[in-house]
Amino acid sequence: MPSSDLSSNDSPPRSETPSAPDPEPIKWRLNLILFVLTIATVFATGLTLGPGPMTSRPNLVGAAQFTGALLLILVAHELGHFFTARLHRVDASLPFFIPLPPLVSPFGTMGAIIRMKSRIPTRAALLDIGASGPLAGLFFAIPLYAWGVAHSTVIPLGGEGAELGSSLLLRALDHLFAPSLAPNQDVLLHPVAFAAWGGMLVTMINLLPVSQLDGGHVAYALFGPKQDGYARNIHRAVLVFFFVSLGSYVVRDLRAGFGFVRFGHHVGNSLVWLVWFEVLAVLGTFASKSMPHREHDPSAIGTRTRVFAIASLLALAMLGEQYDRTIIWLAWGVVLALTLAMERRAGVLRPHDLLDHPPTGAAALGPGRKAIAIVTLAMFVLLFMPTPFEL
Repeated sequence: MPSSDLSSNDSPPRSETPSAPDPEPIKWRLNLILFVLTIATVFATGLTLGPGPMTSRPNLVGAAQFTGALLLILVAHELGHFFTARLHRVDASLPFFIPLPPLVSPFGTMGAIIRMKSRIPTRAALLDIGASGPLAGLFFAIPLYAWGVAHSTVIPLGGEGAELGSSLLLRALDHLFAPSLAPNQDVLLHPVAFAAWGGMLVTMINLLPVSQLDGGHVAYALFGPKQDGYARNIHRAVLVFFFVSLGSYVVRDLRAGFGFVRFGHHVGNSLVWLVWFEVLAVLGTFASKSMPHREHDPSAIGTRTRVFAIASLLALAMLGEQYDRTIIWLAWGVVLALTLAMERRAGVLRPHDLLDHPPTGAAALGPGRKAIAIVTLAMFVLLFMPTPFEL
């Protein structure tokens, strides 16, 4: 996921192609350290996926397969951004991978970011940089998932563990490559297939057409400044989708006569969208601070407040799922109401520019690049998982 450190209000005239200075020498030591740490955390996560002792040979082999497949997808994604940025003479860093321990992330990493210190000069360059990462990652993720699901294990239905979300693309691949199942059977994904599934989930999130996510870059290249308005509406739609998802589960249970006994379970299945609503606001705040032409609003919600709200909602949801006490869910509801009230008064539920994309050249895309932009955004639809994890 590329992010910009600098921005400018000045866009080049349609007839001009701005000249960019030579990129600075590549710094790599910190990137290498983070990458090695990410290999370690991804491998440690892979060890927790298999049955039996963690140091058994099958677990070690599975962890190695998981690590190789996932990092192949993520490295391809990030290097797609990096080489395309360098091709357009945009000063881009090597990817900074983000290692996470197994208890924090189901994959052992939060992916990576690339810092771009110079302004992207044209909408064509913006499209190339934004689309190259997701398309490069999917170039490996799709065949890896096809191979992995073909080599997955058939198990009895109803085993323990999380049910992974599906999408239009995943359903098509399952139809073509997954083993045939009886009504009482399910598939335990091969480590390579799980890694590819994780790569597709990360790609789906990155393709959200909001702010400086990859999808935001592609959409701004396609639509220009109109995309800023679209991004705010899409961001709010993420919040709406949380309530729609949670409400649909609750209504289904009420109609079946179960009442609210599984409310905590349904919150856990839907909470990812509420978290991403707040995470996108945090990312927008960081991006806004790097744009000198934007005025600071002293009344706006700070990053620490949002992080505290996210942590509180997650902690209360986990406690509620474990102990199922009414008082815990009342507290969760109060924190949610306060969070939304703050966003309405001083955050992203009022008029704002936090998710506005840095301006770039005004020249529209040519027909070929328009087609690439549409295909890239369509991949978000094909990858969309309404419920990424169902516990």
